Amino acid sequence: QVQVVESGGGLVQAGGSLRLSCAASGMSFDPDVMGWYRRAPGKQRELLAGITSDGRINYADFVKGRFTISRDNAKNLVYLQMNSLKPEDTAVYYCRASLGATMFWGQGTQVTVSS
Repeated sequence: QVQVVESGGGLVQAGGSLRLSCAASGMSFDPDVMGWYRRAPGKQRELLAGITSDGRINYADFVKGRFTISRDNAKNLVYLQMNSLKPEDTAVYYCRASLGATMFWGQGTQVTVSS
């Protein structure tokens, strides 16, 4: 059974940092792409960053310079280092693992940034 589990969320003051982790397990092959998304209250889910199995990375423009995605292929882990957090970064953060056309989502981890 495939599982995608996020961790590392919490409450942080504006200007602070958090590191999110995501573990994907139960897949027959390594995920092609792993990515981070978020959904803020009253807003649609948005892509933050993605990383392929060979290390290609893309970021949403609004997180460039603040968020960094990285991946440990041997352990099927992906991380999101978030710096200079702002209250508007408050959201539920989701990890997605893609294998071909199949996508697996985690349950999400809450990030709350206080002003």
